[in-house]
This record gives sequence, structure tokens and C-alpha cells, in this order.
Amino acid sequence: MTVTTEVAPAPRRSSRRGASFRDAGPPVALIVIFGVFAALSPQFRSFGNVQNIVDSAAVLAVVTCGITFVLMMGSIDLSAAGVMGASALTVSLLVANNRNGNDFGFFGILAAVLLGCAFGCLSGLALVLLKVPSFMATLGVSAVGLGVATLMFAGVQPNISDAALKGWAVERFLGFSYLTWIAVACILLGWLIQRYTRLGRYAYAIGGAEEVLTLSGVQVRPYKVAVFALAGAFYGLGGVMVTSQLGAGLVQAGNGYDFSAITAAVVGGTLLTGGRGGVLHSAVGVLLVMVLTNGLVQVGVSPYWQGGVEGVIVVAAVAAAVIPQRRRNQVVK
Repeated sequence: MTVTTEVAPAPRRSSRRGASFRDAGPPVALIVIFGVFAALSPQFRSFGNVQNIVDSAAVLAVVTCGITFVLMMGSIDLSAAGVMGASALTVSLLVANNRNGNDFGFFGILAAVLLGCAFGCLSGLALVLLKVPSFMATLGVSAVGLGVATLMFAGVQPNISDAALKGWAVERFLGFSYLTWIAVACILLGWLIQRYTRLGRYAYAIGGAEEVLTLSGVQVRPYKVAVFALAGAFYGLGGVMVTSQLGAGLVQAGNGYDFSAITAAVVGGTLLTGGRGGVLHSAVGVLLVMVLTNGLVQVGVSPYWQGGVEGVIVVAAVAAAVIPQRRRNQVVK
């Protein structure tokens, strides 16, 4: 009797290799771009300029942490500008300021972050209960936030005098401002949520295959609301950080951060269609965008070109990311 044995085929590694190459792309691009600008401008490679790049990236990094979770689900969040404006006015009127006698300190900061969380929760509820697409739901919430901020502004700019909050942007630890260390803590927190909590894993799963997750018995809607609430909390903290930088609460505190955060996340490798990327990817994207922006200024390119450059980067990054999917599905949505 002859016994035959079958050898199992070796597992395919092409997809893993492709994923590893995609993950390595943004860090390699960051190193290359930094090296190019360092060679072109001695001022760019100075330690003082590196400090400036990292400190300038702090607020954007926090906002990008929030928007990354939404993008991982395959949704879009355009509420950052309105939420940051409302949170900025809230904190400026609750800490020591020139408009009233309030001096709630840390509790004023906490209230601003919780307000951002509430706005995010509102976006999530509009999505899951009213079936409003995330694009329109968050755009509407942003308008509500800007309206609330305008009402609180009341034509008189509130200037803060709270020493602790103002110190976030002024005082330094190991050469970097407190804002930078707050951003580092937010990135670490975001990564821990993404890596070790059910919320983070389900955000990935919703973006990758929501139908499969639903068929497995998971109630998807509460997790969607929770993701938007988490993102709103990050936006609220971003508004507080901008207030620390400016020393005042402004309705326009979050202007431009929504598009810049989406740019950074996409450049870092987080797909707009969901299911790929993460907080660390987006953090690399933030540094890449900030290095590019700073480098263009250092080599003499007009700042007016920066918005156009960001737009080109987003289109190129999205196109490069969807090429494999387009080849596989032969469909363009």
C-alpha cells in the first residue's frame, strides 16, 4: 500500500509585501523630502527650525488623530472648524479672561473638550438615526458650531489671562513646547485606543466590511456614534490648544484644519474608503505635510502656493492608494 502525502501550498505573501511597501512609503517620503530641503537650505536643517516644525504640527496632529478614526470607518468629517471655534470660545470664557469673572481653570478646559465630544456625538446621531451622509451631517454640525461660537463671541474678543493655559504654548520641556507633548500624548492615546480597544478594532472593521460585522451580530450604530464623539473630543482639545497659542478665543480658531487633517491622514496612508491606516500613519502624514510646508517657505516658494500643493498631494495620494482596488474591481465610484 502506497501512502501519499500532500504538501500544503505556501501561503501567499504578495498582499503582505504590498501592505508593507505601502506602510513604508510615507516614512521614506518624509526622510527624502527632509533630506532634499536640508540640502537646499542650511536654515531648514537647523535645530531651531526643526523645533518650529514640530511645535507647529502639534494642533494639526491632535485634530488628525480625531479625523483618522472617522476615516478608518470610511466616513468623512468636516466638523472640525466649527467644533474648534465653539470650544475655543468656551474655554476662553470659562478660564480667567477680560470678559467676565470666571476662573475655572482645568474645568474650563474639560468643559471645552466635552463640548467638542457632544458635537461629535451629534454628528454620529445624525448619521445613524437620520441616515444623513457623514459629509453633510458633519458640515451641518460645523455650521452649528460656528453659530454657537459667534453667539458667544458677541462682538467682543475674549482674551485669556490664565497662566497655566497660556503656558502650554510658551513653556518648554526638553526643547519643545507643552503643546507638542500634549500632541504626543494624544497620538499615544489614539494608538492605544486603535490597537487595544473594541472601539478601535470595530472602526477598522466597519471601514473594511461593515456588512460582515453586522451579520456577525455586532450593533454597529453605537460604535459609529462613539467614533464621532471621540473625534469631536480631539477637535475640542485642538480648539483649546489654538486658544493657548493666540491668547484669545476666536470663532475662526479651526479654519483650515479640517482639510489639512484629511490631507495629513491620507498622505500618511489612511484610506478615505476606510479599513486601512491608523493614528501612527496619520502622525507621519502630519510631519510630512509640515516639513513640506516649512521647506517650501525656506527655499523661497510663495506661501500662496501652499494650498495648491496640499491639494495636489491629496489627489496624488488618493490616486496611488486606490490603484490596486481599481485594478481588482474595475470600477470607479
